[in-house]
Amino acid sequence: MKPLETSTVGIVGLGLMGGAIALALRSEGIIGTTGRILAYDHNRDTLAAAQAEGIIDAGSYAAESMLGHCDLVFLCLTPTKLLRFMESQMAAFQPGTLITDIAGIKGSIVAAMERTLREDLDFIPGHPMAGSEMGGFIHARSCRFKGKNYILTPLKRNKPENLGFLKTLIYRMGFGRITETSAQEHDRNIAFTSQLCHVIAAALIDCEPDTEITRFGGGSFEDLTRIAMLNAPMWTELFIENQEELLQRIEQFAGSLDKLKSYIARGAGPELEQCLQTVRERRASMV
Repeated sequence: MKPLETSTVGIVGLGLMGGAIALALRSEGIIGTTGRILAYDHNRDTLAAAQAEGIIDAGSYAAESMLGHCDLVFLCLTPTKLLRFMESQMAAFQPGTLITDIAGIKGSIVAAMERTLREDLDFIPGHPMAGSEMGGFIHARSCRFKGKNYILTPLKRNKPENLGFLKTLIYRMGFGRITETSAQEHDRNIAFTSQLCHVIAAALIDCEPDTEITRFGGGSFEDLTRIAMLNAPMWTELFIENQEELLQRIEQFAGSLDKLKSYIARGAGPELEQCLQTVRERRASMV
């Protein structure tokens, strides 16, 4: 790999996360005057706006015309679109390209890349734990990376020097902690820390039709339901793709909800108080 400052970085999909990555690369001075940021997106207005603002050096409406110039490529696509893109564009990457992604599940992606990735390419699956309830490139500046988690699920074939290169880049973009794990462990835990949370937020909004109920909000409702402003097509795909792990987490949550419901229904004050105290202590002990 070239030094970060002189590398040409390609971003496939200049939406919320793709835009935020481009901004981080530019604003943190990671890409120097001899490096370049290129982007591919189907939205011509987005590409034009990003180039006019100096966030990218050039935009392309044809992926194959960009990929051959890139040393590093971020695939900012949903899992299904990512796999289709790699299948159709595999030949367009220049030899030695380092490729990574940001998709919210990893099992199907890792399995596909282990089978089909060209021998002269290196694909390191990744998942930045950052985002915003507001989608699209226009909201990219609201997506903060400072101190956030980043998960990597490396393939057995990944080159150690490329993994080190990517980790350095991730920290320079502002992320505070990198976790390396398997695709299976990623999907199991993400089903809890991310997907279940979105299911709960959606259920809270779904169960109450009164849109004026926020007159009685004091912050708790707002905090719990912020993420209900989700990207419906993307989260539908993530839920279904990871359904086995997510369903187990929903059952796990339902068991705890039933327990609390039982304490309240029986007026079991001491048991309820002990449960809430245990919850408080457990949350305080979490890093």
